[in-house]
Amino acid sequence: MTAMKIIPPHLEPYVAEQHYDRYTPVDHAVWRYVMRQNHHALQDKANAAFVNGLAQSGIETEKIPRVSEMNECLSRIGWGAVIVNGLIPGSVFYELLAGGILPIAAEIRKLANIEYTPAPDILHEAAGHAPILFDPEYRAYVQEIGAIGAKAFSVKEKKEAFEALRRLTIVMEDPQSTPEQRAAAKQAVEEKQRANIGMTEAEKVSRLFWATVEYGLIGEMGQPKIYGAGLLSSVGESKHCFTDAVTKLPYSVEACVASPKIVTEMQSRLFVCKSFEELNEGARSLANTMAYRVGGTASLETALRSGTTATFEFNSGIGITGIVQAILKDRNGEAVYVSTTGESALSVHRRQLQGHGREAHAKGFGTPIGLLSGDIALEACGGEALEQLGIVQGSFANLAFASGVSVSGRITGILGDDRHVHLISFAECTVAYDGKELFKKEWGAYDMAVGSRIVSAYPGAADPAAYFGAPPRQTASMALPASPLTELEELYRDVARIREANAFTEDCVQEIGRIHQTLRHSYPHDWLLRLELLELAVSAPELKMMAVPLQDELNALAQTASLTNLIRNGLAILS
Repeated sequence: MTAMKIIPPHLEPYVAEQHYDRYTPVDHAVWRYVMRQNHHALQDKANAAFVNGLAQSGIETEKIPRVSEMNECLSRIGWGAVIVNGLIPGSVFYELLAGGILPIAAEIRKLANIEYTPAPDILHEAAGHAPILFDPEYRAYVQEIGAIGAKAFSVKEKKEAFEALRRLTIVMEDPQSTPEQRAAAKQAVEEKQRANIGMTEAEKVSRLFWATVEYGLIGEMGQPKIYGAGLLSSVGESKHCFTDAVTKLPYSVEACVASPKIVTEMQSRLFVCKSFEELNEGARSLANTMAYRVGGTASLETALRSGTTATFEFNSGIGITGIVQAILKDRNGEAVYVSTTGESALSVHRRQLQGHGREAHAKGFGTPIGLLSGDIALEACGGEALEQLGIVQGSFANLAFASGVSVSGRITGILGDDRHVHLISFAECTVAYDGKELFKKEWGAYDMAVGSRIVSAYPGAADPAAYFGAPPRQTASMALPASPLTELEELYRDVARIREANAFTEDCVQEIGRIHQTLRHSYPHDWLLRLELLELAVSAPELKMMAVPLQDELNALAQTASLTNLIRNGLAILS
């Protein structure tokens, strides 16, 4: 039996149940139609990595796969799959990808939205993303951009925009929503996106992901191929993207980042990369501009602007997790002291220090940054050097930093390893800078993080499991189908059973005739079940007499503009 990928504890709340028995026969027919289109229509349009991946993955065509089956498929490349509850926060999505876990929404698009839906669904993830992951170079890119996205800072306003977008996807997919509700949800997204708050790291990564992993083309500008999952899982857009209505532009990180995402309609411009290696190079170049790679005062400022829980790390290996509240700077604009507010925690090499969790630093944490006077890097001092500086447990010490920050108090503890000093704890401590007291002795114990440079800052906790704990899991929000099945759903179920049995007895032929008559009398607008019946009719001599009337009915339905391409694409497979 294939081993399941281990989900980090702090991500478990986003894991949901699939509730496989809630998929209706119509849901399975929608899956089957799109998968058959992928196998047929995308052979010449998709990048070879996707075409080969479809064959290698063994993903089910006839019915929606179970998450256990997806895990079995992806385990061949060292990946796994997990069901999530719809549109999850970007940081969660990216962290799962970075860990080689494909998040899959339990829901599947409704028949009315079979060509395109802005809402995440199992067709998009399982049929769009999964097959192309079998290409090692592309798989490396997805994990790389996942790792980058997990470290990308956002701001409060962007989180509000995310919630508006999540609401829009729900409304757009809900068959009960009114045109007024859809217009209002779309307007809310546009208003949030127009807010003039500048381009955040998270937005840059999101736009790059959208322009590549979701809607990317690859190859020559004149004859590109599809590799983006949004195109691969969309029956309509996989054809539309090759029309003159869509502008093709050369890929560059800068161009992708400058292009806003369009989530409510088909894309009007797409970017064409030369190779997956070019994508990997682009991801690395973007990463090198971000706070978690840049470090320094700029990274602290990015954390401060985010207004959310973040971690900043010193060159000694110690990290502080909390909400950055203030940064004191010298005359050159360099940070000399940083403080957090609210529950904060300390870690070394991303493992929370015992006794230094949120409870120990419930009101925040503050610490100096920089060299001691004389350009001494305190973090690099060994036992003898510490003694020369008067840093001995039980002794009173005066530490003067080159920045002008002073720390005076009785040393109660020194924490470090054979390479670095990480933390020095004081009693009766006073911390001052530029004539102001930053910490008073009557406030109690003072813990000073040791490090002369900030080397990284990123959103979230250094040790998420220790800092956040594990809240209760959510459950998938799939609506329960009518019970028992509706008459139309029963017809879909019966046709699937007949197709699977592949034995056209006299009773079976009569049953198919009855299904057709019921369709004609009660469901004159249902095209997909007629297409499935025609598939049976053209493959079995016993049903030959049904082919012409079914073809005529489909041709009549194809006069409806919204059904024209769907029906023609389906007929193309049969012919």
